[in-house]
Amino acid sequence: MNPGGVAPDGAKPGGAGPGGAGPVGAGPGAGLLRLVEVMDTLRGSCPWDAKQTHESLAPYLLEECYEALEAIESGEPAALRDELGDVLLQVVFHSRVAAERTDGTGFTIDDVAAGIVEKLIRRHPHVFGDVQVSGPEEVKRNWDAIKAAERGGQGSALPTALSSVPFGQPALSLAAQLQRRAERAGAPAELTELTTAPAELTGRAGTPAERADQAAGPAAGTAADGQGPDGVGEIGAALFSLVARARAAGVDPELELRAAARSYRERVNRWAEEQNRDPA
Repeated sequence: MNPGGVAPDGAKPGGAGPGGAGPVGAGPGAGLLRLVEVMDTLRGSCPWDAKQTHESLAPYLLEECYEALEAIESGEPAALRDELGDVLLQVVFHSRVAAERTDGTGFTIDDVAAGIVEKLIRRHPHVFGDVQVSGPEEVKRNWDAIKAAERGGQGSALPTALSSVPFGQPALSLAAQLQRRAERAGAPAELTELTTAPAELTGRAGTPAERADQAAGPAAGTAADGQGPDGVGEIGAALFSLVARARAAGVDPELELRAAARSYRERVNRWAEEQNRDPA
């Protein structure tokens, strides 16, 4: 999580120093307390850590999350443990930075932990309350209903549901999350067909997957300049429809494309090895 990968002394900024890597005490959470202590020390003693802000740390948070995802895909538990530590460091680091604010908006790592604890208890009434559920699907429905009630949206829940979707995420994940949230709020699946004007979608036949298959083909509703009725290009509309098709098939489009990218990388690597191989 540092510029150039290492600090001037060869240690990763924010990492535990010699003799201080292990947890103090044997109880669960002791390692977390030690991490908070180390972060406090670094914030006050390390020039690099001391000057960081939420904005300067933002790229590292994104980078560490992607590295954790790659570790999951690799199937290597040791790599995942290390990368989750880096993600955890970002949470502690941001909380430490926030704790220094004096304008009344500050918060500490304890505030962060308390917030998620309260949320988990509140959204699991079947565990911490008297609600009865029939299975995981009902748990998910209850979670969504409680979440919507917490947001206090007036009238349609759709604007509120979509306004909380972060647009800084990769486009495939963004499209999938928007579609998923809209679907939960009751929006018709036909709205994913961006090459067709909304007024023309009423009464369209077929399942979401079938309509997505049609939309992924030649865009009949696309104008001669390549723009659809909402100003969306043919390729963009087709990609958005492919996301709908993936969701209808129960597939995560981001993970599918990542898998395809890994396969392509392996193919190119094999090709490169063959090109560099000496003639027999």
